[in-house]
Amino acid sequence: MVKNNSQSRRSIYHLYLFINQLHFMQTRSIFTVLFLSVIFSANAQFSKGDKMVGASIGSVYFNSGSSDVSFPSFNGYETSSNGYGLRIEPTMGWFISEKTAVGGSLNINPSGSKVSYMVNGTTFQQDKSNTFNIGIGAFARNYFSANNTFMPYGQFGFNVGISSQNTEGFLYTGSGTTASKETYDGKSSGGFFANAALQLGMTKMLGETTGLDVFAGYTYSYNKNTMKTTSQIDEGNNGSIDQTAVNEPTTKFTNHGFIIGIGFQVFLKGKKK
Repeated sequence: MVKNNSQSRRSIYHLYLFINQLHFMQTRSIFTVLFLSVIFSANAQFSKGDKMVGASIGSVYFNSGSSDVSFPSFNGYETSSNGYGLRIEPTMGWFISEKTAVGGSLNINPSGSKVSYMVNGTTFQQDKSNTFNIGIGAFARNYFSANNTFMPYGQFGFNVGISSQNTEGFLYTGSGTTASKETYDGKSSGGFFANAALQLGMTKMLGETTGLDVFAGYTYSYNKNTMKTTSQIDEGNNGSIDQTAVNEPTTKFTNHGFIIGIGFQVFLKGKKK
């Protein structure tokens, strides 16, 4: 493994671009929901032993944008970026009283991003990342009113699970005899996540046994990933690999956020004793 000042400068420049990428890719998701008018209404009345089966969709986003970065002492660059994310959470619960239900959930959360850096229309760096989380959890929901067409509720839930991530990218630096190309790829192992959410929402009954949830709330998440990465440098950009580096960094991070979403519930009567 060869280390020199030129590689160190490239690494610092690469790190700067990556930090700028993270800043540019801050969550700017737009969540738009169009509700069709409901021409009928129904009141719900729950009993101990009833079931609720459904799914919620929250934090749906797709980002696409560009930026122009300039420096006073050397040439700047442009960026083009896009990203997506989706959180789906099937649930099943049981009413332990007329207004309170507890149950379990399955959390599915794919996401990805791609950022390209360009000078005069030529791409000199590109970074791609895809992540997939899957886990299980539990929740408790309490309806403040359970005998109306519109039923407000509060809910607390948490999830734990495993995560995987794949990354790849390239970076061109220099020109002429100092030109070089660095490529990298990485794959995580032993990823773990945990999150908790506190929500306030409303169930709109669409019929005697079906309801539409609309909710918003606070979410906290913790993630840990160990990523094995391989970087290769082609000095002179002539097709031969001159340097290879293998690293295995572990990252841990926490996040506080706001979640908004919709869900659909089916309420099933329990067996009469």
